[in-house]
Amino acid sequence: MKPFFKRILGFSLFGLSAQSALAVSPSAYKLVEDTGIFGLPITNSMVTSWVISLLLILAVRMAVKKPTLIPTRGQAVVEDAVSGIRGIVEPIVGKKMIGVTFPLLISLFAFILIHNWSGMIPGVGSFGLVDEKGSLSYWMRPGNADLNMTIALALVASVVSWGYFVFRYAGAKILFYDLFGNKANPAEMPKLIYLLLFPIFFAVGLIEVVSIIFRPVSLSFRLFGNVFGGENLLTNITGIFLYVIPVPFYFLELLIGLVQALVFTILTAVYIGLICNHGDDEEHAH
Repeated sequence: MKPFFKRILGFSLFGLSAQSALAVSPSAYKLVEDTGIFGLPITNSMVTSWVISLLLILAVRMAVKKPTLIPTRGQAVVEDAVSGIRGIVEPIVGKKMIGVTFPLLISLFAFILIHNWSGMIPGVGSFGLVDEKGSLSYWMRPGNADLNMTIALALVASVVSWGYFVFRYAGAKILFYDLFGNKANPAEMPKLIYLLLFPIFFAVGLIEVVSIIFRPVSLSFRLFGNVFGGENLLTNITGIFLYVIPVPFYFLELLIGLVQALVFTILTAVYIGLICNHGDDEEHAH
C-alpha cells in the first residue's frame, strides 16, 4: 500500500473509529500551499468557514424570505433570536449606541455560535490525515478551532470596531478622561486630597491601557482554547467509545459553544459601552 494511503484515516460520521484516539493538530491543514495571492495558503478551517457562512446566510434567507407584518414561523424564530440578543446587550451599550452597534454584535454572535457548533456537523472533523507527529489534520475543521480565525475576530471586535465607535461617538477627549481623568468630586473632599488623586488615576489609566492592548489576546485565546479543546475532547471520546457514551459530550459542546459566543459578544459590548455610555445616567444607574 502506498505511504499516502496508509496515512488516510477512516472515521465515522461523528468522529474517530474505535481503534485509536489521537490529538487534533493545533495548526490548520493547508489544502493549497500557495494561492498566488501574497503567497497565502487555503486551509481546511478557511474552507469550512466559507461553507458554513454561506449555509448560514441561505438558512436565514429561506427562514425569513420576504418579511411581512404578520411574521411567518421562520421569520418569528429569527426575530425572537435577534430580539433576545438585543435585550441582553442594550443595557450594556446603552440606548444611544444600540442602534449603531447592534448589527456588529448580532453578526458576531451568530457567526461565532454557528462556527462553534460546526464541528458537530457530520463530515466536519471526520476525515483527515495523521502527520509524522501523530496529530490529526482534518480536511474540514471548525473555523474557531483555528487561532488565526479567533485572532481576526478579536481584532475586529476589540480594536477596529471599538476604535471606530469610541472615536466616532465619544471622542478622544472622553476617552482620555475615562482613562486618566480624576473621577473624584472636588466638592466632596479637601483640595489637597483631590490633587493627590491625579497621579493615582493616571497610574490606573496606564494599567487600563495595558488591558486594552491585551484584549485581542484574551478574546482570541479564550475562544480558540474552548473550541479547540472541545474538538480534542470529542475526537478522543469517540475514539474510545463510538456509540451512546459520547452523546452527553455533544450536548456539553452545544452549551459551551453558546456560552462562548455570548461571552465574546457581551465583552465586545462592554468594551464599547464603558466609553460610549458616558452621559447616559439611566443606563449607568441600570
